[in-house]
Amino acid sequence: MQLTIRSNHAMRLMMYCALTQGEVVPVAKIAQSCNMSEAHLGKIANALAGQGLLETVRGRKGGVRLARPAHETNVGEIVRATEFGRCMVECLNLDTNTCPLVDVCRFRGIIGRALEAFLSVLDGYTLADLVAEREGLRSAMGLEEVGLAS
Repeated sequence: MQLTIRSNHAMRLMMYCALTQGEVVPVAKIAQSCNMSEAHLGKIANALAGQGLLETVRGRKGGVRLARPAHETNVGEIVRATEFGRCMVECLNLDTNTCPLVDVCRFRGIIGRALEAFLSVLDGYTLADLVAEREGLRSAMGLEEVGLAS
C-alpha cells in the first residue's frame, strides 16, 4: 500500500502542531521547517480543519493548531481525512466501478480486508505516539531555533 504525498505532508503538519502544544503557527513556517510547498500545505491544512483535526486562525498572527489534544487524535483518522476515500482498486467503489468481474471476483474482498487491517494498525496509534521523541523531532523541525515553548 502506498499513501499519497498528501498524507505524508499531513502527518508532518500534525506532528509539528503537536510539538507546539496549542500555539498558533503560520503555515508558511511549518512549510519551511518541513520542506514542503506552502500552497500545498495550506490546502492540506484547510482539509484537516474541515475534518475537525486542525483549527485555523485568521489574521496577522494567524495560522493553525491542533483542534484537540494529540492523545485524542488517531493516526488512522488523519490518513482517512487526507486520502479522500481513494480506493486501492476500482471495485472497492461500487458507484464508479466498471470492472465486469465485480460480482464473481474474490479480489475485491481480499483487498477490502487488507485495507481494513492496514487502517486497524494505524488506528492503534495516536498523534501523541508519533511525537513521543519530542526533543529529536523538535530539533529536526527547527523548533528550538524559533523559540517555541516545549
